[in-house]
Amino acid sequence: MRCVIARFPFDLTKSGVVESMKGVKPELVTAEFVIIGRRRYPAKQVGQVVTRQDRRDFSAGEVLRAMTQLGFTCRTRPPAASAPLAGPYGPASAMLGTLSVRLTYGQV
Repeated sequence: MRCVIARFPFDLTKSGVVESMKGVKPELVTAEFVIIGRRRYPAKQVGQVVTRQDRRDFSAGEVLRAMTQLGFTCRTRPPAASAPLAGPYGPASAMLGTLSVRLTYGQV
């Protein structure tokens, strides 16, 4: 199937992509990823291996679009869930850490 990545056309097949990624150790997934076999590869890593181009030359979206057309499962890693911060000072408090101060009557 003809796919355009970084303004260059590539004739990719699902079996060709699987063969290209064989023996490649997956990097840490932090955002978008492609499932190839039982492994999860970052989209940019797949694009670099398949196209032999620098990762700065294409976007993860281009790779995801091409891999989806070929029949691979592509996902976006959800952001880590965190507890909601209450009040307008919540974000600043989270950055500074917690400090507990106990005042007794008569102290200033």
